[in-house]
Amino acid sequence: MSYDVKSNKAEDFINDEEILETLDYAEKHKTDSALIESILEEASHCNGLSHRKAAVLLACEVPELNKKIEDLAKEIKLKFYGNRIVLFAPLYLSNYCINGCAYCPYHGTNKHIARKKLTQEEIKAEVIALQNMGHKRLAIESGEDPVNNPLEYILESIKTIYSIKHKNGAIRRVNVNIAATEVPEYTKLKDAGIGTYILFQETYNKKRYEQLHPTGPKSNYAYHTEAMDRAMQGGIDDVGCGVLYGLGTYKYEFVGQLMHAEHLEASHGCGPHTISVPRLRAADGIDPSLYPDAIDDETFAKIVACIRIAVPYTGMIVSTRESQKSRERVLALGVSQISGGSLTSVGGYCEEERPEDTTQFDVSDTRSLDEVLNWLMRMNYVPSFCTACYRSGRTGDRFMHLVKSGEIANCCHPNALMTLKEYLEDYATPDTKKIGDALIEKELLTIPNPLVRDRCIQYLKEEVNGKRDFRF
Repeated sequence: MSYDVKSNKAEDFINDEEILETLDYAEKHKTDSALIESILEEASHCNGLSHRKAAVLLACEVPELNKKIEDLAKEIKLKFYGNRIVLFAPLYLSNYCINGCAYCPYHGTNKHIARKKLTQEEIKAEVIALQNMGHKRLAIESGEDPVNNPLEYILESIKTIYSIKHKNGAIRRVNVNIAATEVPEYTKLKDAGIGTYILFQETYNKKRYEQLHPTGPKSNYAYHTEAMDRAMQGGIDDVGCGVLYGLGTYKYEFVGQLMHAEHLEASHGCGPHTISVPRLRAADGIDPSLYPDAIDDETFAKIVACIRIAVPYTGMIVSTRESQKSRERVLALGVSQISGGSLTSVGGYCEEERPEDTTQFDVSDTRSLDEVLNWLMRMNYVPSFCTACYRSGRTGDRFMHLVKSGEIANCCHPNALMTLKEYLEDYATPDTKKIGDALIEKELLTIPNPLVRDRCIQYLKEEVNGKRDFRF
């Protein structure tokens, strides 16, 4: 099999031989200062890099050039995403699962973990709890089990989530992280009004993938890897990719992620809406020390920086798997979305009597949403709950065009300020509100278009008087 970025076959567009050749090339040029300088010069034009050139940056062992890599990542992050950080929370619907994934406590052969599936009434209670925190954007999670978690259950749950209006709370975007399925099912998800369809590859190394997924539907490497193509064929134009760093060698996974992004761009005219970079964490029956490919914080930060340089248009997500210290480092290097106040258990947001027994993995950042916002604003980031692009039809290639042209900032920045103001008025502690109001006043001066700025100021005044959900 030969490498073919436009092929619809997984082993063509994630081609093992191409990855190994790329890694060999990067290894041979890791101290080639002239080549690395030329790659950085190319990347400075913000049009991205091929997976092979990005792999050279990741392999770079020249200290002063590694500093340039970080600096360029910071510049690109600011150019495309400014100082905005989008907030979301995961909502676990069910941990019933028939797969045999070795790194996940939900695997079907785990007989001592408590199994739970939320009823629609329990989902309503969870959503109200999340709305009371201030969340507007959720990512729903569910194990793969066609009996306990059929697509009809997911669709009904999405409808329930969107229907709940509690005080000033409302969930405005539901992203979905469920198992690979068929084109007609993806069309049903699209029709249900989902935001992004998220599916982590876990590892792009086929041999390693098959070792880690010995049983269940997920054991089919090709079917899983080709899921994003089927999702796009089904009408979902915002998809989110990710690997679980620590399962395989990080350089192989890095190249695989970028090849997947290149494939989606080449085949569908639109790369991934988001790329996630979770690291393996401890969980029920899962000991990360048994996985030899774990990466340290420095390596993790460099991965984030190189992804940001290679695919400047793509949102990058870091969850509460990462500590406050780790998240602080990578926010500047490329991350544009983080979770806050998250729990990874089924029913965890409102069932105090069972907070741990259905947890998927240990959370490193255990702060409340308000504490996370306070922390972000003290670092001069603007926390955003904006969902305007999704709700205005600015998705897929339309969204990517606006991002690549830089025009998206004309909408995103004022929308971020208005959704932040909603949070400050409805949910914030006094200290967070004080910091936030001062930040908004300062950030208003950075809106270049006077008409947009004046309208934003007017909307902010109306929010103080109780009105909600303004957007550009």
